[in-house]
Amino acid sequence: MEVLELNDIQAYVIHDYDKMIFSRHVLLRVNDKESAKKWIAGIACDITHAIAHPETEENHHPQTALNIAFTATGLEALGLHDDNIKAFSREFREGMDTPHRRRMLGDSGNSSPDTWSWGNATQEPVHILLMVFGINEEVCLNYFEKLQSEYLALGLSEGLKLDGQTLENNKEHFGFRDGISQPVMYGSGIQGPKNDMVQPGEFIMGYQNEYKVYPQSPLIMHEQGEINLLPADAAQTGKKDLGKNGTYLVIRQMDQDVDAFWSFMNENTKNEDGSVNALESTKLASKMLGRWPGGASVTKFPDRDPGFISNDNDCGYAKNDAEGMKCPFGSHLRRANPRDSFEDNGAKLSVTLSNRHRIIRRARLYGEPIIGSPTNHKPSGPVGILFNCFNADISRQYEFVQFTWANSPKVKELYNDPDPFIGAQESSAELQQNFTIQSKPVSKTITGLQRFVTIRGGSYFFFPSITAIRYISTI
Repeated sequence: MEVLELNDIQAYVIHDYDKMIFSRHVLLRVNDKESAKKWIAGIACDITHAIAHPETEENHHPQTALNIAFTATGLEALGLHDDNIKAFSREFREGMDTPHRRRMLGDSGNSSPDTWSWGNATQEPVHILLMVFGINEEVCLNYFEKLQSEYLALGLSEGLKLDGQTLENNKEHFGFRDGISQPVMYGSGIQGPKNDMVQPGEFIMGYQNEYKVYPQSPLIMHEQGEINLLPADAAQTGKKDLGKNGTYLVIRQMDQDVDAFWSFMNENTKNEDGSVNALESTKLASKMLGRWPGGASVTKFPDRDPGFISNDNDCGYAKNDAEGMKCPFGSHLRRANPRDSFEDNGAKLSVTLSNRHRIIRRARLYGEPIIGSPTNHKPSGPVGILFNCFNADISRQYEFVQFTWANSPKVKELYNDPDPFIGAQESSAELQQNFTIQSKPVSKTITGLQRFVTIRGGSYFFFPSITAIRYISTI
């Protein structure tokens, strides 16, 4: 088993900063590359690396955390040679705003990049993402203001600031506990259910992945900067590896229509007199997700909410729910990670195949801190999720999950059932979208499924190692 070099890996890949309840993501532009590199060199030692996180040091409880990421255009603006930029994956270099990815990711209508507030071709380019975290809003913003004075003094320009928070019991705005289903990397020092243990090369470059090979990593093809800072390529090509201990970060800003979501659930479960049936409304929403509001799996509790907060992620389908009678085939949980029930494969092979498409998810909420329910679903303004995920192969992991598993309306023997949370498209007269609840003798079909999430921005980032950050400042 490979042991991860935690002191060189930015901590947000390994830890979810659950004690850092407030965050600010800032989009920065490089105006003068020499000044920008001076700033990067200055903060390199302040970047939070995995071994310094409080979860790994019992007596150390930091108040803040800091991470940084770069777009392909950002690396170009900092002076990285074109040959070295071409060593990165095509997905990262091209970004989300291409005709091909619009179709593949389902970004059309109100979610089209043409409507985004950041991340599209018509906006000011995003070069650097600065991610600032604190144990509360005051601590976070005080730390940010110190950082802000430093980068503004060195000529960087600010774009959008995206403030995020976590809510009680880590619930998101629709009202469900989030962040439970996560892969755990071998060599990270963290343990998880056997089927969730995944080779580190699925998420961190420079280590073997689930195929027992090293993922593609950006190598230095044209010598520049202090290349001796960088490690040699693990695949022994003789090149220096810019990607070792780094990864790719996918960010999507997703507005949640909490009112439409719960109005849909209420309408499809209302009593005969038209009144809200809160229990049945919650049950329908939970079947769509695959978990009850507190996090308990509907596979283990198919009929009613057990009423407690749960982090249980050891809930396979092969033995307990092969026919989808408990957790529907079309549920978000089952679509985003089939676990031991991947198409028609056996349980062992299913886990192997599923783990080749895992992502590490992180999320921060923006807008009014509302926890939705059948009777509480009218926020005072826009609310949503700042979705973050890490993967070493954007195409095989994030894009595959979104396109093949979430957006596709075909699953098992269903033909009009996209993922009800992240795969449904905007309603139209020509489009038929359903959610089907398997049952005997006849399954129940909820017709007229709507889109409850709208994309407001997004981008692909390189999330480098601490060593690579220092190297970038020397190019």
